[in-house]
Amino acid sequence: MRKRAAAAEAPARTSRLVPPAGPQRVLALAQLSNSVGDGAYYVTSALYFTHVVGLAPARVGLGLTIAWAVGSVVGVPLGRLADRRGPRGTAVLLALATSFAVASFLVVRGFVPFVLAACAYATAQSGLAAARQALLAGLVSRQERTGLLAHLQSTLNAGLAVGAGLGGLALHAGTQAAYLTVFALDAASFLLCAAVLLRLPAVEPAHTRAGVAREHVKGGTPGVLHDRPYAVVTLLNTVLLLRMPLLSLGIPLWIAERTEAPTWLVSALFVLNTGAVMLFQVRMARGVTGAASATRAVRRSGLVMLASCAVFALSAGVSPWVAVALLTVGAVLQVVAEMQQSAGSWQLSFDLAPADRVGEYQGFFGTGVTVARTLGPLVLTALLVGWGTPGWLLLGGLMLAASYAMGPAVRWATAGGPVAPRVRQPVPAN
Repeated sequence: MRKRAAAAEAPARTSRLVPPAGPQRVLALAQLSNSVGDGAYYVTSALYFTHVVGLAPARVGLGLTIAWAVGSVVGVPLGRLADRRGPRGTAVLLALATSFAVASFLVVRGFVPFVLAACAYATAQSGLAAARQALLAGLVSRQERTGLLAHLQSTLNAGLAVGAGLGGLALHAGTQAAYLTVFALDAASFLLCAAVLLRLPAVEPAHTRAGVAREHVKGGTPGVLHDRPYAVVTLLNTVLLLRMPLLSLGIPLWIAERTEAPTWLVSALFVLNTGAVMLFQVRMARGVTGAASATRAVRRSGLVMLASCAVFALSAGVSPWVAVALLTVGAVLQVVAEMQQSAGSWQLSFDLAPADRVGEYQGFFGTGVTVARTLGPLVLTALLVGWGTPGWLLLGGLMLAASYAMGPAVRWATAGGPVAPRVRQPVPAN
């Protein structure tokens, strides 16, 4: 009987980790295909640009900042293109464009070619993210979107972990050929992503699915930049996304500069975060089914993030192993807050967007990630390294304020805004 029960539970556990067969699984496979290449790219790109391309670190940082600034601006019109021309074809073309942009890094030598290639890469990546969200909206019902996005986030983390391992092999080799192989792998991964996306059924342009006349879309309805409630929600979400550079920059600097904890803890906390998201993001998103439950999830994430920041702050000035214990507890709280905030923001980003402009609105909402990645290092360095414990508490308070402000902003958005009417769903009482 126990063997039968275990056999019955195995498919259930698998179904929680793998999306259902059909378009959802194909979308996850596309996510996995390019995230492996991206993982290898992320861990090797800084040394490639400095050691192989021959750029100074400051110039690399400047070039990438310029590139992502351009990408964040272009993401909105590319999302609009996906709405008007169809998201599948747009996503395939942008995946191919990303592949070519990554491949161009193999031959650039010099600052100006590097900036041009980086701008092409950031533009294609930003547009691809928006087109994928529009494609998801066209293939998956509203009730299933947040759950699928949780699956995709888990898949992304799995792919990044595998890719980071491959990138680590290149770092260990330390040769130009190893770095070039990593970039070729990333370019190939986006070619594979484009091929996988072609397996999905064609999706009509958003205005056709929503039953909106073409003239209505073209003729005078204000765009997302005129939707002030949605802009406020995006801004608040951007504040909450300042936690993104914590693992890669804020916590490593804090451990090195302010605590007695061993430096290997940085890697351990990264593995803890990645593994937790892979295993629990889907479960964490299961209770988020509408605007009300999404708002509550975001609000809870602010409370948990404040607690996380307070625990991190306590790790200064204590013995090494006490610091290790406190930093581990803080990291657990941080990843719980991350998963709650992610689930809530995914739901809100779709629920508050007009049905005929999902790509455009997702392109705008996605700029929050770019802004957080661009400004986050400056903010976190000033707060955590410069101010120490008060900086942690200020960061936690800022997160809490943004999470609680999300409720009034969502009520403003659902009450009706200056854009075309949104397709509203009844909010279940959770």
